Amino acid sequence: MGGVKFWASLSVSVVFANCTTVLEMDQNALVGTAGPQSGNRQIEQLAIRALGRYGLSPAATVTLINISENITYRVDDPASGGRWALRVHRDGYHSRRAIASELAWVRSLKQSGTITTPAPVPGLDGDFIQTLALDGALPRNVVLFGWEEGAEPAANDVAGFEKLGETAARMHAHVKNWSRPPWFERHVWDFETSIGNAPHWGRWRDGMGMTPEIEAVLAETVSVIEQRLRGIGKGDAVFGLVHGDMRLANLLMDGGEVKVIDFDDCGFSWYLYDCATTVSFFEHETEVPDLIKAWVRGYRRIGALSAEEEAEIATFVMLRRILLVAWIGSHSETDLARSMGVAYTQGTVPLCHAYLSRFASARPFASAGTSKTLWKRIFG
Repeated sequence: MGGVKFWASLSVSVVFANCTTVLEMDQNALVGTAGPQSGNRQIEQLAIRALGRYGLSPAATVTLINISENITYRVDDPASGGRWALRVHRDGYHSRRAIASELAWVRSLKQSGTITTPAPVPGLDGDFIQTLALDGALPRNVVLFGWEEGAEPAANDVAGFEKLGETAARMHAHVKNWSRPPWFERHVWDFETSIGNAPHWGRWRDGMGMTPEIEAVLAETVSVIEQRLRGIGKGDAVFGLVHGDMRLANLLMDGGEVKVIDFDDCGFSWYLYDCATTVSFFEHETEVPDLIKAWVRGYRRIGALSAEEEAEIATFVMLRRILLVAWIGSHSETDLARSMGVAYTQGTVPLCHAYLSRFASARPFASAGTSKTLWKRIFG
């Protein structure tokens, strides 16, 4: 992603980019064995060729927006005045079926009026996923999305976080009433695949700047998180299809409307995980308790959330924090990891101590009325 706020280089509007904008990969990994510059040119050529699959004019142009798990381009067609976002998928990250599953949910969310989100555009053959390859290169899956205007919410926007909570509640309500296609396939983001023994993003023990002392504190915290998640369980009321990366960079504010973008990490997890992702990378900041409370207020306007569940949000914030420690460690070649990695790992320790002081000996689900004290201890 090139920076936590990678949209800063866009002066007018923000477009849908891939969901894992925070997960910038080594460019060599994205393009294969070729060097980054030649590889990027090759992907750009593929992107240009893909435009013909959608019937765009020969005058249409592509402009690189973002390199991360996928590569995303802005597409402008002067012949029609149209603008879109073209996402070139990284080979091997998601199967074609998994991409189709993401698009099926996005289309259902949009068509039902649940949220505003960029719509995938079918090719001339009616398929939303186009597969192309240049000579000597691996084939890539490509998806074209409509363009949405808006700006990233501010990190101190309490009113905006209330709207985020409402938006998440509407999405969760949709999931509970939506009949998924029988072929639906997405990652599971549970304990084991996040910070357990089968992690999607690498081992947290390989976090940058990890020392035996830090590892011991994180290990104790991970153990408590595992116990509490086991107590919460994976029943339909608490566990289901989630966006999985509702960071500020993946949200657009357009007037009073919240638009949700980047569903590339959507999968099956606890619904409260969507709350935790809203404060990714600034979990330690003093404004976080108020933002979480605002999110909860907004959520309760649409869906039910008990005091016990509200208190347990801290567990999901810690889950996400340690998951990001793992990601930074497994992507140490990126500029983002180098700029944030060691400090982020070290900054996780006081959060762990505060979390353990409240939860190490607590029974599953804190009793009602403890959320204020909990957040004060962890983030105050």
